[in-house]
Order: sequence, then structure tokens, then C-alpha cells
Amino acid sequence: MRTPDTWGEVHLTETIAKSRLSTVPAVEVALVHWPAEEDRREELRRAGQPRLLLVERGAPPIPSDELEDWIRLPADDIDLRVRVEALRRRTDASADSAPQLDGDGVLRVGDRWVSLPPVEARITGALLDRFGAVVSRDALARSGWPGGSPGRNALDVHVLRLRRRLSPLGLAIRTVRSRGYLLESASGGQVVAGRNGHRLGV
Repeated sequence: MRTPDTWGEVHLTETIAKSRLSTVPAVEVALVHWPAEEDRREELRRAGQPRLLLVERGAPPIPSDELEDWIRLPADDIDLRVRVEALRRRTDASADSAPQLDGDGVLRVGDRWVSLPPVEARITGALLDRFGAVVSRDALARSGWPGGSPGRNALDVHVLRLRRRLSPLGLAIRTVRSRGYLLESASGGQVVAGRNGHRLGV
């Protein structure tokens, strides 16, 4: 069993990928010391990288999404690997169902897809870039109409249409009062979303 002192030998940017089982795809799981690296935890969350919090003292935090778990130090190596393996599999499952928006405006989630008109595709792209986070109305308007501002109610009309189009894909656009909109899984679970064939962090 490792002690907090020996855990200090682990470099802060080290991942557990090198100790993966041969049957598991290489997925980087970052080790984050808690509470010492609270800021780094948030950076990794925004990047969509799975992370295992090494709780050194105090109460453990509530996981911020499905790509996070924690373990209290000192921890047994077997327990550590089990937590890392679970995070890796969870990440793989999320990536398989991640929304993908291509350059032709076709949005795919798994084997389901919908073709979006140009304005709605641009709005969706902006929401995907910050999947699970709030995007302001101004930012969405600039993305949907890069040549100039739309009419007062134009954004609301297109968001309403988008909600109807995305619902069969298991996606939901939420209104955040006085702030804007966010796109997420209709079930509330987090996936790592992407556009133009790339998976992006949140």
C-alpha cells in the first residue's frame, strides 16, 4: 500500500495509460491531487479528459461528470487500477455515442442522424464546442449569422426548431435564464461532443 509520501513521487501530469490492460484501448486518465490541484481538475474537466482524484485530506468532492472518480490515499495499487479501468471504459462508452457534426451539416449520434439547415448547423456547432456548458445568446447569434445580427426573435425561433430536430437523437437544448443555452444529453449524462469529425471537451 502506498503512503501519501510515495504518492508524491507521481508526477502531476502523469497518466495511468501505460499500465493499461492489453485488451483496453489507450485512454489517458489523469491523476489529480485533491484538494491541492483544484484548478487543474477544472482544466481537465473542460478538456473532457477522464481524471482520478487522489484525495489526500478532507471530504472528497462530488464528481463533476461521468469522467471523474476519486480514491482516498493511501490506496492499494489494485484499487487504483480498478478505478482507472472503470473510468477508461466509461470514457470509451461516452465517445461511442458522442454527437458529431460534419461540414455538410449532418449531425450524427451513434447510428442516428439528422440533416440541419445552414443557420441551425452553425448554431449547433457553437453549442457542440461547449457541450454541457452555457453559450450566450450573443455568441449563438454571431455563429448563426456571421454576416450580421438577426431579428430579435430569430434566434428563439431557430432554437425551437433545433429542439425538435435534436430530440430524436437524445439531445436537449436547455434554456439558462439570463445567460443563454446549453446542449446536453437528454438523459443528463455527459458525453464528449465534437464537430467536423473531432471530439471536443466541454
